[in-house]
Amino acid sequence: MTARDGLPHAPMLALDDPSWSRLQCAHGSARGIPALLAQLDGAGEDRVQGEPWQSLWTAICDGGEVYPAAFAAVPHIVAILAEAPERATPIHFALPARIELARAARDAEIPDYLIDGYVTALARLPLLTGLVATPAWNGRMCSAALAATAAATGQHAVAELLLETDDLCEVLAGLQDA
Repeated sequence: MTARDGLPHAPMLALDDPSWSRLQCAHGSARGIPALLAQLDGAGEDRVQGEPWQSLWTAICDGGEVYPAAFAAVPHIVAILAEAPERATPIHFALPARIELARAARDAEIPDYLIDGYVTALARLPLLTGLVATPAWNGRMCSAALAATAAATGQHAVAELLLETDDLCEVLAGLQDA
């Protein structure tokens, strides 16, 4: 199956696959993660504090910890982004970026059966960033998309800077004045 961008979807753990209950999240079993992922299709909320994003984020990548369920979730998040790029929000990019940063920082092991899907989905983020970019993007959206691109290409320090800086324009102006 291909997305509207013409690219094939990354291999994904089906939302009804019993393997979810064997994966771990911050709350123990990840059996509730598929329901949260199903709610993302059409979720226009662009704040981490909004549902279902907040529950998903805290379950799979909380406080710098990354859980195996995160590696199964990323292909779903990227597929949703690819299917409806006009509904892209900063979180569609920021959560996969945070997951990759946490994976790299903790040298977290990706379960063998999730590696292909995770790596393929992550690799799609730079292309999707270009495909969904519009002149109407605000700084927050642009920073999140660029952070996802940086994380996906192994530029973890750049991704971290983009995600941690509240006002990148202010930082850049300060650098120009120095």
